[in-house]
Amino acid sequence: MSSQDPYGDVKGGSEGQSPSKNIKKVTCIGSGFVGGMLIAKSSLNICETDSIKGPTSAVLAFMSDVDVTVVDVNPDRISAWNSDVLPIYEPGLFEIVCAARDGTIVDEHLIRPNVSELANSAGLPNTDESSDTIRSKGRPNLSFSANIDQAIMEADLIFVCVNTPTKSNGFGKGAAADLGFVEAATRNIAKVAMESKIVVEKSTVPCKTAQSIREILSANANPGVRFDVLSNPEFLAEGTAVKDLLRPDRIIIGSMPTIEGRRAASSLADLYARWVPRERIVTMNLWSSELSKLAANAMLAQRVSSVNALSAICEATGADVDEVSHACGLDSRIGLGMLKAGPGFGGSCFQKDIFNIVYLSESLHLYEVADYWRAITKLNEYQKCRFTRRIISCLFDNLNNKKIAVLGFAFKKDTSDTRESPAITLVTNFVAERARVAIYDPKVKEEQIWKDLLNDEGSLKSLKQQVEVCPSAYAACAGADAVVIVTEWDEFSNKKQLLTSTARVPPPALSRLDPNRPRHNGPLGSSKNFGDISRDVTNSFPCDAMARVDNCLATIALGSTKPNAPRLDWSRIANGMRKPMFVFDGRNIADRKELEALGFRVEAIGKASTYP
Repeated sequence: MSSQDPYGDVKGGSEGQSPSKNIKKVTCIGSGFVGGMLIAKSSLNICETDSIKGPTSAVLAFMSDVDVTVVDVNPDRISAWNSDVLPIYEPGLFEIVCAARDGTIVDEHLIRPNVSELANSAGLPNTDESSDTIRSKGRPNLSFSANIDQAIMEADLIFVCVNTPTKSNGFGKGAAADLGFVEAATRNIAKVAMESKIVVEKSTVPCKTAQSIREILSANANPGVRFDVLSNPEFLAEGTAVKDLLRPDRIIIGSMPTIEGRRAASSLADLYARWVPRERIVTMNLWSSELSKLAANAMLAQRVSSVNALSAICEATGADVDEVSHACGLDSRIGLGMLKAGPGFGGSCFQKDIFNIVYLSESLHLYEVADYWRAITKLNEYQKCRFTRRIISCLFDNLNNKKIAVLGFAFKKDTSDTRESPAITLVTNFVAERARVAIYDPKVKEEQIWKDLLNDEGSLKSLKQQVEVCPSAYAACAGADAVVIVTEWDEFSNKKQLLTSTARVPPPALSRLDPNRPRHNGPLGSSKNFGDISRDVTNSFPCDAMARVDNCLATIALGSTKPNAPRLDWSRIANGMRKPMFVFDGRNIADRKELEALGFRVEAIGKASTYP
C-alpha cells in the first residue's frame, strides 16, 4: 500500500470496519447561497458568502440526522435565516428550512400562492386555504447562530463557505480572488479548536488554496489538535439549487494522498451517501478538485458566450438563434444545455471564476491561454452593449425623457440574486441616455436594486429622479414607451404553458427520515476500500432516502408548474403604453405574433427585425 497513491487500498481499524469518522455535528461558516443550501443537509455558516451557500447547509440537514449549525458574522443575516422571510429565494428552500430548522412540515398549499389553484386545474386534491398550516413534528437539526467559536468547538466537520470576491485593488486587481475571508476563517478555526477536525474548503478558490489552509492550520493549531483539509466544491445553479442538491450530477471530494486524508474524504463521502448514490461521489486529489469548479464554470460561460455570439450573426442574416441552438444541441457531443441566447450571463460565479483562470494562466506565463478565457468575458460585455444599442436605434436614436419599463432585475429566474446581472448594465446605460426607467422584479428587494445601481458611487436622491422601483409589472409599464424583458420570469411570458407530468400526481408530504427507522449501511459501512467510493453501485442505497428525494422534487415541481404570480395581461399593458409600443425581448420568452396582434413592435435577441 503506497501512501502516494490517493486511490490505493486503505483500511482503517480492523477488518470489516469503516475507515471513516462518524460525523455527528457539522458547522458551516458562511450563510450565503452555498452555506444555506448545505443547511438543509446539515448545518452551520459564517461571514458574508455567495448566495448559494445557505441552501447547501439546509439540504444537508434535511437529508440526514446530523446536527448542522450555520454561523455568520452578520447578525442580520442570521436573524433572517431564523425568520419566515429567508435572505435568499430558491424554489423549495423555505419548506426544507422549516422542516430541518423547526422540525415542522408546512402544508405546500399554504406556502406557495396559486398551488391549490393549479391542483384544482389538474384534478388533484386540494386543502382549505383558510385552515391552519399543517405541521408535522420531527427532531430539529438545523440551527443558525452568530456564536462562531462555540460552533467550531462542537463540530466534527467544518465547511468553510465564506465569500471569495475578485480583488478590487493591489496585485491581481480585477482578476485574482481575494482570499481574506478564507484566511480569517481558517485562523479562527485553528485558534478555537481544541480537538481534531475535518476542515472542508467549499468556497470557490484558486488552485492550491488548500495548501495555504493546511499551512495556516498547522502553524497555529493548539497542542494535540490535527486538521485534515478537504476540497468539496459546489456545483449549483441558482434557481434550481435545491433540485441540484437533492439529485446532484456528481459530488467531488479532494484530499491529500495520505491515510488520514483518505479517511477524512471517506467521512465526508459517508455524509453525502445518506441520499446521493455512491457512483456519483468522486474522489480525487486536492488540486484537481479545486480546479474542477473553476473549469466547469468557465466552460459553461463559454457556451453562453458562444450562443450569444451566434445571436448577433442571426440578427444580421435572418436566421433564428433558437432554431440554430436547437439544431446544434441535438448533436450528442454538444447537448442542449446552456444554449439559450440572452442579454449576457450574470451571477457571482461565471465572471469571477473566469478571471481566476485568467490570473492563474498569466501567473504561469500562459498568456495565450489567458487571452482565450478573457475573450469570453469581453464578448459577454459586448452582448449587453449590443442589446442596448439595438434598443436605442429602434427608439429613433433618442431615449431622452422616454420611459423604459425593465421587467426583471435578477440575473436569471427563480432566484433573488442580482450579482453581475445584465439588468445593472442595461439600466445604467438607459440612465446615461437620460431615459426614465421603471423596474419590476417579483423576488428582488428594492434596497438591493438601489445598492446595485449605485455601486458605492453617485447619489441615491439623484438616481431616483430617473429611476423608480415598482410594485408590479403594470405599474412599471404604465405610460412607458418600451418594455425590456431582462429576466425570464414565467409571469412575463405569453407563450402557452403546459402542465408537466409531475404536476399531475399529488406529491407526498414533505417528510423527514425517521431517526429510529432501521437503514441499510452504505458500502463504506463494510470492509470496502476507500478507493472504491466512486465506483460503488447503489444496490444497498437506502430506499427511504431515495423516496424522500423524489417527494421533495415532486413538491417543488408542483409549485413551479405555475408561476407565483399570474401571467401578465399584455392587452392591459398595451392599453396603458405610449404609441408606438415596443417590446425588447432579451430572453425569447414572448410569443411575437400575439404581441404584434396587440399593436406591439417586438424585437428579440438573435432574431432579425421584421421592421424597416
